[in-house]
Amino acid sequence: MKRTCNIGAKGKFFRLSIGLMSIITGISLLTLLNFNLIVSNEMYFIGIISILGGIFSVWEAREGWCIVRAIGIKTPF
Repeated sequence: MKRTCNIGAKGKFFRLSIGLMSIITGISLLTLLNFNLIVSNEMYFIGIISILGGIFSVWEAREGWCIVRAIGIKTPF
């Protein structure tokens, strides 16, 4: 199935911004865990999921394709 562009420039910018913030947050969280400033096993999972979600959002921005719009949900951006 070929993906077609289903978001505009505003949506791409929004997804790119959210993705980069998510990646930075995940890296910051894992850094704090690495230096034992936060001690929690669950936070490793949250940090990794944050980074993976951010990578997916950046990919959506680069492709111009949104999975939420592809399944028929209208988004404001």
